[in-house]
Amino acid sequence: MLKLLVRQKKLKRQKGTGGARAGSMKSPLFIGGGRAFGPRPRDYSFKINKKVKSLARISALSYKAKDNAITVLEDFSFDAPKTKNYVELIKNLNMSDKKTLLVLGQSNDNVYLSSRNIQGAKVVNASDLNTYDILNANHVILAESSVKVIETILNK
Repeated sequence: MLKLLVRQKKLKRQKGTGGARAGSMKSPLFIGGGRAFGPRPRDYSFKINKKVKSLARISALSYKAKDNAITVLEDFSFDAPKTKNYVELIKNLNMSDKKTLLVLGQSNDNVYLSSRNIQGAKVVNASDLNTYDILNANHVILAESSVKVIETILNK
C-alpha cells in the first residue's frame, strides 16, 4: 500500500519572528485548529457475577408472580408469520394495551416474525430471558415448554 506524505505549508518562519515555533494551523493552539483531546469511544459495561444475574432473574419473576402478571399458555405455533394472528392472541388474553413479553421454549420464527411489528410486544426464547425484559414488560406470557427450560437455567 502506497502512503502519500502531504507536506503542509509552514505557518511562519522558524526563527526571527520573536514568537514560538509554529508548524501548522492544525495545531490545537490555533483558532480553527485540531482538537487536543478528542472524544474516545468507551465501554461502559461492567461484569456481574453469574449467581447475581440468576438471583436478579428469580427476583424479577417472583415480583411478576406476586402481581399476578404471569400467564402460562399451552405451546402453540402459527402456520405463517402474520401479525393478525399475534394481535388476536393478545386480544384474547385481554392484554392488547399492555407491554407483553412472550417467552417460548425453543425458537419459533413464525411467532417472532408475527410479533415484531407490534409496539410493546417482545418475544424471546427461554434461554435468552433477561432481567430487564422481565421488569420492562407489564405482563409475562410463558409457553408451557419454556417453564421447564427456565427452571433448569435458574436451578444451576
